Amino acid sequence: MIPAILVAAGGFIPLIYLVVRATEADWATSSDLIFRYRNLVLFSNTIKLTLGVLITTTLIAAPLAWLTVRTDIKARKLITLISIMPLAIPGYILAYALLGLGGENGTAALLFGFEVPRLSGYWGSLVAISLYTYPYMYLNLRSGLMGLDPSLEEAARSLGMKSQNVYLNVVIPQLRPAFLAGVLIIGLYVLGDFGAVSLMRFETFSYALFLQYSASYDRIYAAWLALMLLTLTATILIAEYRLLRGKLFHRSSTGTARKMRISKLGVKKYPAYAGLALLMFFAIIVPVGTIFFWMSRSLSSSIWSGLPEVLFMSFSASAPAALVTAALAVPLAYIGVRYPSALSRGVERIAYFGYATPPLALALAFVFFSLNSAPFLYQTVTLLVIAYSLHFLAEAIGPVRSALYQTPPRLEEAARSLGLPPFQAFMQSTFPLLKNGIIAGAALVFLSCMKELPITFLLSPIGFETLALNVWSYSNEAMFAEAAPFALTILVFSSVFMGILFSREWSKS
Repeated sequence: MIPAILVAAGGFIPLIYLVVRATEADWATSSDLIFRYRNLVLFSNTIKLTLGVLITTTLIAAPLAWLTVRTDIKARKLITLISIMPLAIPGYILAYALLGLGGENGTAALLFGFEVPRLSGYWGSLVAISLYTYPYMYLNLRSGLMGLDPSLEEAARSLGMKSQNVYLNVVIPQLRPAFLAGVLIIGLYVLGDFGAVSLMRFETFSYALFLQYSASYDRIYAAWLALMLLTLTATILIAEYRLLRGKLFHRSSTGTARKMRISKLGVKKYPAYAGLALLMFFAIIVPVGTIFFWMSRSLSSSIWSGLPEVLFMSFSASAPAALVTAALAVPLAYIGVRYPSALSRGVERIAYFGYATPPLALALAFVFFSLNSAPFLYQTVTLLVIAYSLHFLAEAIGPVRSALYQTPPRLEEAARSLGLPPFQAFMQSTFPLLKNGIIAGAALVFLSCMKELPITFLLSPIGFETLALNVWSYSNEAMFAEAAPFALTILVFSSVFMGILFSREWSKS
């Protein structure tokens, strides 16, 4: 329980300070801050962007999942691997690529002689975030489709139901958990996104929180904005829970599931391939091509000479965070799997609470906490590592928990029967079998920390520059050539990681 207590303290104490800071003002001042018209505009912009991204990602992911699971389209595994590659290109890099593509001095104008309108504001943010996040919806819907029992569809057809009605009345309702899982991940990401909306100059709660903290000294208003953002996050979490509560989606019959029905595309395969090519062009070719184009124009030797130092700084925070997070994930996952109870479920929810908290709000809470109670931690790498670990802890728990479910408890019981104390029995019998899960969780956290922007921006020490900070800062000043080497480094790291993560599926294709 010691790690659980540490996680609870790390997650809740800074947020308590956020509430304390927000309520320092009298009620008249606070009510003026809460009910000002600008907050209504921020709320409208945030909701509009979130809904727009959810609609766009669903329109992309749903037909893509159907094509790769339920049709006879060729190279389905290869299409799947290519479709998830945008996960290697963070939203702020996609925003950088879109900004660098358009305008009179953009990539299109300099290479091909015609000017492409430069996306910005709402539409720029929508395109950049949607292209990055649609794989989350796609992977969830694909997994949901693969897990459906085709016998329900066969029963509906045997009763005379047409194919389109089968999908509307039988298939789609069963995909609700997968769809809501995608909605939860993407919705939380949009609410917490800072990089894309700041580069596109579209004011959401996250961007306004950044402006209030960095350009203004009204910390009370910044605290209220953070609490408003947390309220939106809590609303999504509660809505997702209530929509699934009491619903059953598993098979109720006995026996093995039947083989799913594969639809033959026929001549429809040509528009399907054209749609896939168009998606890959905008999601992969355009951002990667833009990065390479601007990199070829990056002639500043100081940029290239400073890249190793920036890479080392990114490593120096991301690697310790991955190790700390993995160390916390093992006991937390162990409690949840081996001792299921209301207490263990509460511990798990605490871990996911840190992940669901918008990064800027979490970072601001740590700023207030460190300034008031632990000034020796303010603007140190230690505080940055702590924030990374608490925010990405849920990513490390998942793989460890999966490995624990596959490890029989009898091994540990046998070790105890031979006279070994509990901790030694665990280390010698169970821990070696968790190695792959621990490595996978640590790798996920490491990559996420390497790409993390908002937490790094608020909590990093003065002069501490990471790859993400350099991409954002140069792009913010329209210095696309200077940003290119750092964007390419992130892209290479992410692509290698994605290749390793899905190498097993690639080998089966």
